[in-house]
Amino acid sequence: MLKIQNLSAGVLKDFSLEVKSGARVLLRGSNGSGKTTLVQAILGNPDYSVTSGKIVFNGKDISKATTAERARMGIFLGGQSVPEIPGLSVMTLLKHSFSAHFPEIKMGDFLKKLKAAQARLDIPDSWLGRSINVGFSGGEKKRLMFLHLLLLGPKLAILDEPDSGADPDAQKTFGEIIGEMKETAFLVISHQEVFFKPTETINFNS
Repeated sequence: MLKIQNLSAGVLKDFSLEVKSGARVLLRGSNGSGKTTLVQAILGNPDYSVTSGKIVFNGKDISKATTAERARMGIFLGGQSVPEIPGLSVMTLLKHSFSAHFPEIKMGDFLKKLKAAQARLDIPDSWLGRSINVGFSGGEKKRLMFLHLLLLGPKLAILDEPDSGADPDAQKTFGEIIGEMKETAFLVISHQEVFFKPTETINFNS
């Protein structure tokens, strides 16, 4: 699924990693150890310069691909701090994101999938008309992140502290969802007690 070969970027030096299809990889480590740098390098963030190495996704070298191209290939990022976007509703974002990934799927099918995801996460319809992250609590923002994740069903989901700010019930639900999405490989950063069952744990040292 994902193969990182001798990657050097920021504090990461000659780093290699392989994530197999369906894997649930937990990344742990102190602040400044390179976890965020790794995530941003995989996503192709131009602010994180890769000086050497290669990133291969589904057998294709994506080292030069843009962030948008990587997203369309099936890489999803659930960020730790998502900005507020006044004037852009949750529903508008979800519709445009879903249409970009699945242009052949009709709106009726999208709405059915959305309703199922809402029910799984206990998200009311009233949230869909609100601006992105405006007035949402930390735990509510994480529920919206998982709503987006369920709708897209990506090949690889990178989640940066998805349990942070979420109450125990929400953490339990998130862990169950990670376990249920068999077709998605997960790369999860977490500092707390493990809320899901990882297939592999990687400890970063500062």
